[in-house]
Amino acid sequence: MKTMMIQGVNKAMSRLIMGTGDLRVLDEAKRLMLDAYIEAGGNVFDTAHQYRGKEQILGQWLAEKKIREKVVIMTKGAHHDDGSPGPRVNPQAIRKDLAESLERLGTDYIDLYALHRDDPSVEVGPIIEELNEQLESKRIRAIGSSNWSYQRIQEANEYAAAHQLVGFTFSSTNLSLAKAREPRWEGCVSADEDTCDWHERNQLTLLSWSSQAGGFFSGNFSPDNLSDAEMVRVYYSDENWERYRRTVKLAEQKQVSPIQISLSYVFHQPFPTCAIIGPRNPDELHDSVLAMNLPLTTAEVEWLDLKKEEIAE
Repeated sequence: MKTMMIQGVNKAMSRLIMGTGDLRVLDEAKRLMLDAYIEAGGNVFDTAHQYRGKEQILGQWLAEKKIREKVVIMTKGAHHDDGSPGPRVNPQAIRKDLAESLERLGTDYIDLYALHRDDPSVEVGPIIEELNEQLESKRIRAIGSSNWSYQRIQEANEYAAAHQLVGFTFSSTNLSLAKAREPRWEGCVSADEDTCDWHERNQLTLLSWSSQAGGFFSGNFSPDNLSDAEMVRVYYSDENWERYRRTVKLAEQKQVSPIQISLSYVFHQPFPTCAIIGPRNPDELHDSVLAMNLPLTTAEVEWLDLKKEEIAE
């Protein structure tokens, strides 16, 4: 399993992150899946205060396995749709959500803490100040954002630098070969070309959710299959179908699956990346590990992304 480091976290992190969005019960199948991830070398789990019950289930499993100190937990808070109505990007909501997340997970610290949504009307100063207080208290080890624009991240980090504080050291947005035409869910952010250029200049780590674009490259979708309204709304475009055709062609040449090519694309960016995955069984996990280790040249990445018409020999 390939690993990387994030400032503030004293453990090497696997570049494949296990998502917990489908962790509804801790049955035998889920235990086998989580065990297989650990056995494959994975050690990072993504969850959120807003994911109903998921933190408790993850915390229960970690307690059973007695491996808290061997893993990295990323959780998120201050989501608008989480308890009290209206925007919640404020110090009070951060403190409340963080305290509850710690209790649910059965731990006294969070490795990676991210604000789950943004409220552009809120000044970044009080937010950075509050997060730094939590860093000082050791309740969290690194701070970041989920679904913040790169302009707001830059604003927050400029405030932190001007006040000798710690800024965001990671961002979690959607990054995938298929480009979202519009947000998949309200308030979500997908990494467009400008965002990727900013990440390259700043070398800020991007932890990608929906790295495989909801299965767009699985072969289960086609331009005339309109049965999945969400996929049609978000990913159906002439450009994405051309990306799909190129992915199929390259997959045939490399004797792998198109969805493995699409995941490998996420790892071959000119800035640090991880991919949050949600495998349903150990075979799908194995496929993701193979994809992580699948080499792509810069020319192949640019060709897949429609930036070149041909792959240079």
